[in-house]
Amino acid sequence: MSSRIGLAVAVGLGLAALVAGPGATPAQKYGGVFRTMLSSSPPSLSIHDEATIYTQMPVMPVYNNLALYDPFRKQEGQETIIPELATEWAWDADHRRLTFKLRQGVKWHDGKPFTAADVKHTFDVVRGKAKQRLKLNPRRLWYQNVEDVTTKGDHEVTFHLQRPQPALLGMLSSGFSPIYPAHVAPSQLRSQTMGTGPFKLKVYTPDQAVELEKNPDYWLKGRPYLDGVHLAIIRKRSTRLAHLISGKADMEVPYQVTEPIKRQLEKDIPNIQFQLNSSGVSTNLIFNTKKPPFDNPKLRKAVALALDRNGLVKGLYSGVSIAGGGAMLPAPYGAWGMPEELMAQVPGMGDGARNKEAARQIMRELGYGPEKPLQVQISARNLVTYTDPATWAISELKQVYVEAVLEAVESGNWHGKVARRDFQIGMNRTANGGDEPDITFYEHYACKSQRNYSDFCDSELERKVDAQSQEVDVAKRKALVNEIDLALQQAGARPMLLHTTAYVAYYPHVKNFVLHQIGYSQYRMQEIWLDK
Repeated sequence: MSSRIGLAVAVGLGLAALVAGPGATPAQKYGGVFRTMLSSSPPSLSIHDEATIYTQMPVMPVYNNLALYDPFRKQEGQETIIPELATEWAWDADHRRLTFKLRQGVKWHDGKPFTAADVKHTFDVVRGKAKQRLKLNPRRLWYQNVEDVTTKGDHEVTFHLQRPQPALLGMLSSGFSPIYPAHVAPSQLRSQTMGTGPFKLKVYTPDQAVELEKNPDYWLKGRPYLDGVHLAIIRKRSTRLAHLISGKADMEVPYQVTEPIKRQLEKDIPNIQFQLNSSGVSTNLIFNTKKPPFDNPKLRKAVALALDRNGLVKGLYSGVSIAGGGAMLPAPYGAWGMPEELMAQVPGMGDGARNKEAARQIMRELGYGPEKPLQVQISARNLVTYTDPATWAISELKQVYVEAVLEAVESGNWHGKVARRDFQIGMNRTANGGDEPDITFYEHYACKSQRNYSDFCDSELERKVDAQSQEVDVAKRKALVNEIDLALQQAGARPMLLHTTAYVAYYPHVKNFVLHQIGYSQYRMQEIWLDK
């Protein structure tokens, strides 16, 4: 079986395809600076080094991928992938070689030509096969099945796989998969940028702003529409909302607007617009399974049972989010989530009172009770999206003989802390690079993954993950994915509390911004224009 995107589609990318796509509007205007916000400073400017939207969102406009999910289509899938630095691609018959023909005439921001050597360099670095290394490399396991990356001249590159992996193209299309220049050391890209994208980095001032300016030599003629992008770094939600209400910003940070805030903004800004969508972010617990007491799976199960997922969504999120379940995003937003009959078997789903009694029974068996509660610390990033559910969890756990206290961790130190496993329980938020089981399972649950923060490791489940990865029959693959997901939840590997759905709020003069349901691939920003 083979798959190919032809040159005609690539031509359409540069001319009419994006302009006429769903959500596009006629008579685009050039000029202006799009002003939005971030709630935290980027820990670095290297997307491949980081695991956070606070790097990916402001830096994605600087780079390009080989391919990208269509910016105008909310639902991402293999059928929505469009060319970027590649003009076409083709699989061999057994899905073990994926070959890209590359766009010619593309230049890096310093004027040097983009070639196949840059693609090879990027993925040799990400795979850990180059002399130059990334500092963190959270997505190395995405590409562990890539045996080699070879070039043919300057404009053709082939990925050679150890086994079939149809999902590879989707991973290469994620907003977390930019192409880096071979002539700039990866270490330098932590504090500077060098891309081929529609914008250049103008200045980055930590805790103040990231400023981007238009790339006048961008390979896609007629893009970008904007002269620049300004991302103000404002930690306090109330200050950001005041910024938006006063007109100093065109858009709030995506996924930060809850139902109560939406109702308030509608009163303060009569013409404000909203998009509701899944953020592709899950709120979940991570356990330090290498140290007592959470090396005990019974204790992890008790904690998972104690946390009433439905109560969390109704209480803290006003019913706007999807209660717990599995690692894969449930329907209608995701294609791989567990069906309801399997979801009901996940600890913490269903009747909250009954689940808490089951949790208390386990705790008593382990020697805890009202007179002898378990003393623990819950660590959380010092952002309300982390500390609010952490505070809720502390209240819930108190009902099952667990006395927990909150440790609020400075935002910039959070990823380093969890990478060091310097926690007992962590209230975590996980951003998936796409609605793709290979991304979720290999990045967050594989035994050797840096982002497997709980260090849960099950060799039998890992073999099943490899099996689903190479399965080309979608129905068979989904059944395997569901089986794996349920097993992970029942083992307390990383209990899912909720999948966030929230709003982005913006003024109507912001055109061509479409919030994707998952994946963070909408931040290239080359299609946004301002009608003012």
